[in-house]
Amino acid sequence: MKKAKWMLGAAALGLVGLLGACGNASGTGDSNKAASGDKEEIEFFFQKTEMVDTMQKIIDDFEKENSDISVKLTQVTDGATVLKTRMAGGDAPDVVHVYPANADFKGWAESGVFKDLSDASYLSNITDGVPEQYSVKDKVYAIPLTNNAYGFFYNKDAFKKLGLEVPTTYDEFQQVVQKIKDDGKTPFSAALTTEAAGFLNGYEQLAWATAAGGYDQAEDALLHSAKGGIKADSATFKAVTKDLDLLHGNTQKNAQGATYDDSIAAFADGQALMFPNGSWALPAIQKLEPSFEIGTFAFPGTDSTKPMTAGAADLSVAISEKSKHQKAAQKFVEYLTTKEAMQPYFDVDGSPTFVKSVDTKGKSPELEGISSLVGTDQQIIWLHKDWTSEEDFWYANLDYIIDGDSAKYEKSLNAFFDTMKD
Repeated sequence: MKKAKWMLGAAALGLVGLLGACGNASGTGDSNKAASGDKEEIEFFFQKTEMVDTMQKIIDDFEKENSDISVKLTQVTDGATVLKTRMAGGDAPDVVHVYPANADFKGWAESGVFKDLSDASYLSNITDGVPEQYSVKDKVYAIPLTNNAYGFFYNKDAFKKLGLEVPTTYDEFQQVVQKIKDDGKTPFSAALTTEAAGFLNGYEQLAWATAAGGYDQAEDALLHSAKGGIKADSATFKAVTKDLDLLHGNTQKNAQGATYDDSIAAFADGQALMFPNGSWALPAIQKLEPSFEIGTFAFPGTDSTKPMTAGAADLSVAISEKSKHQKAAQKFVEYLTTKEAMQPYFDVDGSPTFVKSVDTKGKSPELEGISSLVGTDQQIIWLHKDWTSEEDFWYANLDYIIDGDSAKYEKSLNAFFDTMKD
C-alpha cells in the first residue's frame, strides 16, 4: 500500500467509531454555564470522557483571553447517539467534536451541516496535508488535532517477571497467552458486552487486516467480495477466528457483564496483564494509578505481515454552518490549533498530535509501541471508513468471541456487508 493511503490513517483510528470509541460521560465542569452580560456564548459538543477535565481547563484559559466569549462544554452519556439525534433534528452545536473518518460525518458534511474551512488561516497550524486527507468533495469541513492508534496495553513488570517478550506474530502471541495462563494469571481485560462492543473494534479490524495481508485485502474480503462471499472455510476467515479465539475464555471472570470502566480497572489493578484498546484509554488507566509500568505493542502479524496498528482522527472539530456565532466559533477553533491549547491536552492524552507547535519529543513513552507506527505502512485506516455503518460488525465479532460459532459468524458478516454490495 502506498504511504499516501496509510497517511489517512495517520491523519486519523477503533474504536472507535471508536471508535466514537472514547466512552460515556455526564455533564461536567462549566457545561451548564450560561452566558452573562455582554458575553457571546457558543456550545462545544465534546465526546471524550477521559479528557473532559483537561478540555474544561483549556476552555477556561481561552475565556480568560477572550472575555467576550463564553464556551459551554457539552459532554453527555452516549454522546454519539445524542449527536446523531440532534443533527437529525437540525440542532447542530456551534462547534462539534467529530470523527471525520466515520460515515455519519461525511453524510453531515455533504448535506451542508458544517462550514467549509478550506480557506481558514489556522490550517497552517496543522501538519501539512492532514486536513485535506479528510476532505469531502474536495472541501475541508473538519480540523484534525490528534490521531489515535490501536493495540495492546500490557503490564511491563509482569511480563518481565514471567520472562515474556512482546509478541510480533500470532504464534508468539498464542505462546504469551498460554504462559500467562500457565502461571495462573489472566491474559486479557475486556468488556464483552453490547454496550462496550465498539472498544474491541480495533482488535477485530486488525485481525482481518493482518490475516488478509493489509487494508485493501481486508476490504476485498469483507466489502468488495460478492454477496454471500464471506466464507467460513476460507484461509483468511480461519486466520481471523484464530485471533478472536485468543479472547475466548481468557478474560477476567466478569467480562460478559463488565462495563468499559470495569475493563480499565481490571487492567489497572493487575487482574489481567493485557488490555486491547486504543491510545485514548491511557489517561483513564493512569487515573487509577497502577502500581506497574505500562507499555503498548501493536497487533501481532503473521508470517507474511508485520505487526499493525489502526487509527483515525481522534479529536477533530467542525463548525455548524447555521451557527449564529461564526466569529466566536472560528476564534475558539483557531485557539484549539495552538500550542497554548494543545500542549496541555497532549501532555495528558499522549496520542499523536497534528498541531505543529506542540512539543512531543520524549513524551508518552507508554504509547511508543503503537504511536511509533503512525504514518508508516504498519498503520491502517479504520476499515469502517468506507462502510455505511459499523455497529453490526462489532456485534457479530462479539457473538463469535463469546460462543465460537463460525457458521453464525459467517452469516452475520454476510448479512451486514451484503447491504453495502450491488
